[in-house]
Amino acid sequence: MSRFWSPVVSGLTPYIPGEQPKTLDLVKLNTNEHPYGPSPRALDAMRGALNDTLKLYPDPDSTRVRESAARACGIRPEQVFVGNGSDEVLAHAFFALFQQPRPLLFPDITYSFYPVYCGLYGIDYRTVPLDEQFRVNVADYAQPNGGIVIANPNAPTGRVLALADIERLLQANTDSAVLIDEAYIDFGGASAAALIDQYPNLLVVRTLSKSYALAGLRVGFALGSEELIEGLDRVKNSFNSYPLDRVAQAGASATLDDAEWFERSRAQVIAQREALVAGLQARGFEVLPSAANFVFARHRQRDAAEIVTGLRAARVIVRHFKLPRIAQFLRISVGTEPQHARLFAALDHVLGATAGVA
Repeated sequence: MSRFWSPVVSGLTPYIPGEQPKTLDLVKLNTNEHPYGPSPRALDAMRGALNDTLKLYPDPDSTRVRESAARACGIRPEQVFVGNGSDEVLAHAFFALFQQPRPLLFPDITYSFYPVYCGLYGIDYRTVPLDEQFRVNVADYAQPNGGIVIANPNAPTGRVLALADIERLLQANTDSAVLIDEAYIDFGGASAAALIDQYPNLLVVRTLSKSYALAGLRVGFALGSEELIEGLDRVKNSFNSYPLDRVAQAGASATLDDAEWFERSRAQVIAQREALVAGLQARGFEVLPSAANFVFARHRQRDAAEIVTGLRAARVIVRHFKLPRIAQFLRISVGTEPQHARLFAALDHVLGATAGVA
């Protein structure tokens, strides 16, 4: 607390990101980073951008990135907004679209940054419970609202909504903006970008941090009608006209254009996810169906906190949310085959020989 703070600051509850340990000798499966490296074309493009032009400001409109994102998603550049990571894109969307007389709706178990944005911008919100299988029921959102936010696939559960369900959600809420947060969509779902031309109230938010293996670059983008994109641009240009530097723009454009690398890399992650699920189930875990690059699992007999502590002692870290309804679940990022081998060995030690693979 400080007497110099603005009144709103003392009431904020900031988002707490996943741990970023300083030591390297860890199996880090806690923040859903891509287990393999970025596109070589992206790395080459960024090296090429390290030249004398860094003395100049970058393109404030990130034109090349918008054009590449539009090609990758099958829409027009005018329907793309680019920001410094999807968290900034989401923040601008909350400010631009959801300061409404009626409450914003989102699931009770979802990305924990959503209520943080609401606190920062003074947005009234209401959470809608997931069902007993941790699924979103779109019929539950047929109530007065000032907007809807759905992460698809949801985080931390990993469950995905079909495109037909999203369309029903849009059809039932034509007078408010509907934001679909697709940070993980490339690992097992159909993007709602296909619906943008039909529904002017739809905003789709994407990131290069997950399926494009560029979490360290901080590039995100939104897809939507030109009127929604204009709203985001107005907020961005009232906050920071130059959110993406020259190096980030070069790398982002190159990776979005590298379709061959993207498909090959995505397939690797999906294959490793299935191996991770099988290994966890063999060790007594219940694993929710996942369309993301992580799984959400709980052991049928052992306490989640106990497992986390044991894994930590073996230098394996996963994410544990000590929250109602999900306190016994662990969110485990998909890793490489060697990382999974270390995870499974640590679990066998923690759970005991009788809980090992049959």
